[in-house]
Formats: sequence, structure tokens, C-alpha cells
Amino acid sequence: MSQFFVQDADLAPLKDKVVIVTGGSSGIGLATTQVLLDNGAYVFVGDMNPVPISHQNLTFQQTNVTIWTDLLSLFKLAKETHSRIDHVFSNAGISGRTNYLDESFDESTGELKEPTKLVYDINLHGMINTSYLALHHMRHQSPPGGSIVCTASGSSFQRFGVSDYTTAKHGVLGWMRGVLPNILSENVPVRINCIGPSWTITGLVPQEIVDRAGVEWQPAEVVGRQVAYLMADAGRNGQFIYSSGGRHYEIEESVLLPAARKACGVAEVVVNEQEAFEKLKHLADEVGFNESRKASV
Repeated sequence: MSQFFVQDADLAPLKDKVVIVTGGSSGIGLATTQVLLDNGAYVFVGDMNPVPISHQNLTFQQTNVTIWTDLLSLFKLAKETHSRIDHVFSNAGISGRTNYLDESFDESTGELKEPTKLVYDINLHGMINTSYLALHHMRHQSPPGGSIVCTASGSSFQRFGVSDYTTAKHGVLGWMRGVLPNILSENVPVRINCIGPSWTITGLVPQEIVDRAGVEWQPAEVVGRQVAYLMADAGRNGQFIYSSGGRHYEIEESVLLPAARKACGVAEVVVNEQEAFEKLKHLADEVGFNESRKASV
């Protein structure tokens, strides 16, 4: 693994930058907000609950990330106040709600009820919509550019029995992997990275329980500094940062993608999925196989 360390001087580029943080009123979001403020950034927090700190560079707007108009309003406020948006931390999330073994039945019909989708609505769909808005503003502002950091999890690449949470967090990493090739091919000057914290002391994970279980933990501030570092370091793009016990590791480029290439080799695959897609797309463009023609086939 590629371990790295975050120094105070690494965060200096954040001074006077405009940053949007969703889920910034508690846990990792609040810790990140504090780090950003300490380094001179202007921070706009979108959360259902007020931020429990005050600062001259801090603006709060009540935001439900599952409501599109709430997100539109949050981004509009930041853009109208400072004329640009430099970084976005797409972070709002909740803990798991179902394991797909528990069953609930309609009292009137006796039929099995559909399981809740709330975790997907917030942790995945809300993350995608927040990031989509970030891409829009960063592409069209002058000069264009910026960065997005998405909150994935240590469960994004492992088996973890909190079913809906783990599924959503796999989706966060999958979204970065799906969007990044298009950003690179279109030369969009926006960077996207993911964080994957292991056990971190937040409102979702009380320290007393973690201590009694003997599980290694890290304070939320460690992850907040990691998020700020990904914003500040212009050389980091398409990376997945796994953190455990206060240690930071880049594992997308150093571990996960090499493992995927190895798996393709075992299966005797000549080209990977992205390479095959690019070949097919190039050939389709050459023969004029466009969207209107596909619709008629």
C-alpha cells in the first residue's frame, strides 16, 4: 500500500477557497469543516441540523440532500456569494437501516412490505446529485476547475454485514470509477477522489462501544485533514484513500486496480472493460452508429 502523511503546510492552498460540505454539522463532515476554516477557507455547510460552531467564514443552509431543489439552493448561495466553487465534499450519510433478513408486513393486506431505500437515497443518490451539481458549476465557471471528494467507506471494497450501507458505499466508489474516464477523455479540469475511513469516532460510532470491543479507531479530525489534503493536492485524482487508526493509504492505484488487472489476466482477458468500451465507441463513431440509430435497432 502507498501510505502518506498530512502536514500542516500541505493544507496552505486552501486559504480563501470556497468549499461546500454536505453533512457538515456532525462527525467527519464537522471535523472537515473545522479543518477547512482553520486553514482560511470559506465553507458552506448543507445539513438538516445547524452547525454547532460559529465562524466568520462559515455559512449554514438547511439542506436535505434527497431534495434536488435544496441542493440547487445550496450551490446557488455559494456561487452568488463568492462567484465560484472550488471544492465540494459530498459527504452526507446515515447508518444502515436493513439487513434484508428482517421482514415487515402490511397490517391490512398481510403482504411483505418493500424494504426501506433511505440509505440509498442519502448515501448514494444524494452523493451523486451533489457531485453532479459540483461538476456542472466547476465546468462552467471562469476559470473552470475544482475538486470533489466523496465519502465512501472501508466497506466499499470489503464484505460488511450492514447490507444497505455497504451496497451504497460500493456505489460511491463505483460512481468515481464510472465518471473518471469520461472526465479524463473530455479534459474536464475537475478532480474526483474518494475517502474510505475505517472505524472513526462519530455520532454513528460511539467511542465507548468501540473501546469495549477492542477495535482500533481514529478521531474524525484525522479524516477531516485527509479530506482537506485531497482538496489541496492538485496531483491527486481518481484515488481512494483508506484510513485506519489514523494512518492514510492510497489503495485504488496501488492495490485495487492492480488486483483487477490480475483478475483479468487469470481469466485470460486481453483488454479490460474500459479499454474494450473505448475500442467499441471509437468504431461506432467511425461507422456512424449514433444514439438515434441505436433507438431504431
